[in-house]
Amino acid sequence: MRFVLLGAGVFAASLLTLHGQGGVPSSLPLPVLVAVAAVAGLTAWHARRSWWPLAAVGAVTYAWLAMWPPLLVASFHAGRTLSRRGLLAYGGGCVAVCGLSALAGGWFGGRREMMTASLGNALLTALAVMGLPLVAGLWARARHEVLEAAKERAERLEREQVMRADQARTQERARIAREMHDVVAHRVSLIVLHAGALEVRTSDEETARAAALIGGIGREALTNLRDVLGVLRSPRREALDADVRPPPTLGDLDRLLDQSRALGITVTRHDEGEPRPVEATVERTAYRVIQEALTNVHKHAGNAGTDVLIRYGTGQLEVEVRNQAPHDPHEDVPGAGWGLVGLRERVELLGGTLRTSPDDAGGFLVSAKLPSRETSPP
Repeated sequence: MRFVLLGAGVFAASLLTLHGQGGVPSSLPLPVLVAVAAVAGLTAWHARRSWWPLAAVGAVTYAWLAMWPPLLVASFHAGRTLSRRGLLAYGGGCVAVCGLSALAGGWFGGRREMMTASLGNALLTALAVMGLPLVAGLWARARHEVLEAAKERAERLEREQVMRADQARTQERARIAREMHDVVAHRVSLIVLHAGALEVRTSDEETARAAALIGGIGREALTNLRDVLGVLRSPRREALDADVRPPPTLGDLDRLLDQSRALGITVTRHDEGEPRPVEATVERTAYRVIQEALTNVHKHAGNAGTDVLIRYGTGQLEVEVRNQAPHDPHEDVPGAGWGLVGLRERVELLGGTLRTSPDDAGGFLVSAKLPSRETSPP
């Protein structure tokens, strides 16, 4: 659009210049002048691809008819695009065009001779038509180069900042992975070893079963911990690990409830609504809510009876874990207190809500409502 307007402007300015020029040969009729102006306008429009045709038309028409608009625009483009050697060649061409125009002015005489053949007017016209546009083109190119250099520098600084941030995150992830491996994995490994030793040495069948259960849970915890450490050390492994060992969903819930029952808790499962497949992220979050709630029952309520409810609603999946008051005094297992905080973050990230509250009978309720939509079975 910009070059269309430029072509129209060159055409109009050229036509006005020719029509009002006293030195134009009287043998040229108006249609010829219109055609010459139209050619100048077309070459100005074509300058978006190549400005050399405009320069050629400008040189010919300035030397022949003292028509300056195409040469003015061509001089600006020369300043924008030519190298130092090209500028010297263009300057020499402009001097030659001015000489030819002066000869033509002396030939035609009259006003044309005064404009292009007299030294003062010729220099002033050359400066206005060729010199100033050339300088303006050089200034525009320099400004463009400065802006491009500043943009490139800003982009480079942004890339370096991102790289430094990624490096810092990688180092921090590696540090956390080392700490988890050296502390948590070591402690869990000791638990598994002691449970295995107890299972082998004890003569009591019930104790052996409990030791085997503890050992199995510990080995599962080590596997999960190894997966987390792998993700921390190399985030790109996350997708691969997800394919090899998919995270648990509601299909694994019965195994989780059986583990709690083996530890002496009476867990009852209730399902309401028609079970249907939902998004994997929703199922995983629901599973983690139930897992964390049962862990809190083990820590704080001992062998209190617990009800687990899964309710399939319209566009919503709701899970509830409600435990009764403990039957006998139970010493709390120390914890960091971040379990429910992490659950709330998981649930709210999916657009759901998490509610935790004690009841009047001394029990505790954990309830999560997760928005979900039905998915096609695999």
